[in-house]
Amino acid sequence: MAETPADLADSGADGFDATAARTDAQWSLPARRWIVIGALALGFVLALLDTLGVQAFGMPGALTALGLVAIAAAVLYGLSGTGSEALSRAPVAATDALAALPDPCYVTDRRGAVLFANEAYRALSGGFDGDRAVPVERLLSGRDEGAEASFRLAQAARTGFAAEEDVRIGPPNAQRVYRAVVRPLSGASGGAVWLLRDMTNERERAETAERTHLRSLSYIEHAPFGFFATDEEGGLIFMNARLASWLGVVPERLTERKTKLSELVLGEVPALAEGGAGGEESLPPLDVDLKGADGKAIPVRILRSRVPSTGKRPPRVFAIVLNRTTGDKAEETARDAEMRFARFFNNAPIGIATIDAEGRIDNANRSFVAYVGEGVERGSLLTALLLEEDRPAVDEAVANARGGQFAAAAIDVRLARSPDRVGQLYASRVDTGTGAGIVIYMIDATEQKSLEMQFAQSQKMQAVGQLAGGVAHDFNNLLTAIIGFCDLLLARHQAGDPSFADVVQIKQNANRAANLTRQLLAFSRRQTLRPKVLSLTDALAELQNLLARLLTEKVELKIVHGRELGLVKVDQNQLEQVIINLAVNARDAMPDGGRLTIRTANVSEADSRALDHPLMPHGEYVLIEVGDTGTGIPKENLGKIFEPFYTTKDPSKGTGLGLSTVYGIIKQTGGFVFPYSTMGKGTTFRIYLPRYIETAADKAAEAATVAAVPEATDLTGKGTILLVEDEDAVRTFAARALGTRGYEVLQAESGEVALDVVRAHEGRIDLVVSDVVMPNMDGPTMAKELKGLLPGIPIIFVSGYAEDAFAKNLDPDQEFHFLPKPFSLKQLAAAVKEVMDAK
Repeated sequence: MAETPADLADSGADGFDATAARTDAQWSLPARRWIVIGALALGFVLALLDTLGVQAFGMPGALTALGLVAIAAAVLYGLSGTGSEALSRAPVAATDALAALPDPCYVTDRRGAVLFANEAYRALSGGFDGDRAVPVERLLSGRDEGAEASFRLAQAARTGFAAEEDVRIGPPNAQRVYRAVVRPLSGASGGAVWLLRDMTNERERAETAERTHLRSLSYIEHAPFGFFATDEEGGLIFMNARLASWLGVVPERLTERKTKLSELVLGEVPALAEGGAGGEESLPPLDVDLKGADGKAIPVRILRSRVPSTGKRPPRVFAIVLNRTTGDKAEETARDAEMRFARFFNNAPIGIATIDAEGRIDNANRSFVAYVGEGVERGSLLTALLLEEDRPAVDEAVANARGGQFAAAAIDVRLARSPDRVGQLYASRVDTGTGAGIVIYMIDATEQKSLEMQFAQSQKMQAVGQLAGGVAHDFNNLLTAIIGFCDLLLARHQAGDPSFADVVQIKQNANRAANLTRQLLAFSRRQTLRPKVLSLTDALAELQNLLARLLTEKVELKIVHGRELGLVKVDQNQLEQVIINLAVNARDAMPDGGRLTIRTANVSEADSRALDHPLMPHGEYVLIEVGDTGTGIPKENLGKIFEPFYTTKDPSKGTGLGLSTVYGIIKQTGGFVFPYSTMGKGTTFRIYLPRYIETAADKAAEAATVAAVPEATDLTGKGTILLVEDEDAVRTFAARALGTRGYEVLQAESGEVALDVVRAHEGRIDLVVSDVVMPNMDGPTMAKELKGLLPGIPIIFVSGYAEDAFAKNLDPDQEFHFLPKPFSLKQLAAAVKEVMDAK
């Protein structure tokens, strides 16, 4: 039965022996010897020919490669065993031939193991790994720039293909460039021969030649004479900058359409390649008048030379052009200075214009015309180009400049034809000798102002968020006490008691207030999230039925998913809240019905670079687009929609926290949300969530899980609990609540006091329940101190929001549980019961 490649791979070196044994049955020993001798002879001849400079089929190095393959095949045949046995079986002539090569070379079997390596390779690789030389892949391991090349070479060797790559080998401060060539060996045993050729000097020579070429081209461009070249048909293929400046033309425009010299000469001109004795390259000079872009004649002398072409095609021409213009040298210098200034003026990246005494434009450069519009003409009134409300400030700046006052600050102006574009205008006085002139400098500041507005909006939202978060945190402490004491009262009253219903009403309204504070925390990005990796396709599928009920029959719901949608890591409940809030807003914007479309798509890093969102970092995102066909949002309101309590609805129809909640959740998740709206056509929200790529921080964050509240009937227990809470009302309620459930409670109003209580307490402490945010020493810092006093003590953190205390102060290996405020008596008792039972 024939062996498969996998069988041979499993058999190791013995697989070669087995192959050799089968070969013995088919070939006689003399036949095998003649094959080996023939391969060796062919290898030596080919290598010798290449060494002497002979090239086969126009491919340098091909003969050496063929020779090496033949020699290596003989070596591989001999090295089918391992160790000293293999070396003894290898043909001496073949191994000697490889050993004598000046370039590093080695032979591998079909599994990639090195069977033979010459001295040059040993010196390069640093010796042996055990009794074998290390392959080139090992030399490149750990180098990002060589990993792909190493993989492709190894893959080619395994699959029996030829390949070559340029790689860098050596220490970082002394690396050299090698061309690694791998060639497969035919036969049952497989294998490959590897050759490393030092290309460092050759590459340096090529780079030096390139630099020399660029310098030469620069010399020609800036030479004090004109230069041009033509092709066989007489069309211009090159013109240097000097000649182009004389003519006042852009050289690329002439060379692109192969302009003939006759088109640039006034009068008749002989053919460039004609004249002189036959066969001579140098031709007599030509005195002609070139025609400038302004129509003026430029007398020049053309020194030309013929360059023969292949076949029977006409020769090409290279020519030097000398300016024969007569006149005063000072006049030429002034003209050159004028030309330099004209180039500077027209090519300046900012808009520059001069105005006369009446404020009319006398001259303007390209940047100025491009900014204010192509319709501007000489004699146009400067202020007529601007919005009416911006004109008085410009008139004042011009008047101040005429009076010699220096304007340090720019004036923000808007164009009458395009009010969305913002420019910064400077006015400056220039003495011309015939009177004072006014120069206007205009800079397009539209993008800068947009960035400033976005940054200011971001700062405002952050400030409002901090205020909302602080208010929500304080409210959560108050609500925790209210809800908790309501639970204590309800525990002492029967359902038929007249006061029972009143207490229930108090608790229900406190819970409504708690929902309001949760929305404030969502906006301020300080709520507790439980992110998990999920597919938006699955998440929206679960939400589709609920959305259909919310939208009613008047609104059509359409969900379109992108292909191979990436995963995201978000709190699913909060993401659903975002979609629901946007859907409800869309429904209210379509009272007569319409269509709500939810689209998802991947956004590559290249796509993110093309987006006009400077504050959003470039990277990979997953897009959720929620668009409606409603009434739209007025442009003046679009920048306010994410502010808390901002609403255009009736007070009975909304609190103004729906979109601010969306903004807070998306920002806390690490994403971005951008609104787009057109009156009468609808509104679209585009949400960009970071595409999920697992990191070490994700694994560490899994420890911070919110304590689940089990459905248990018996919430009593035994043990000693250290309760740390700076709010007196919350601490009093929690102590009474836990005391009524059978626990002994030690109270502390701060982290420092808690440490003193632990040191003074002689008995056992089973659990710590602590607030997160406290003055002086917060909860996580206290937890670090407790590790030395109470090793392994379980901790439940309680807080209105977690802030950054966990990330900044808690050890990564610290295990803890979390209970968000406000909480009820039952939720507190259930969380404590769960942790105590788990001990």
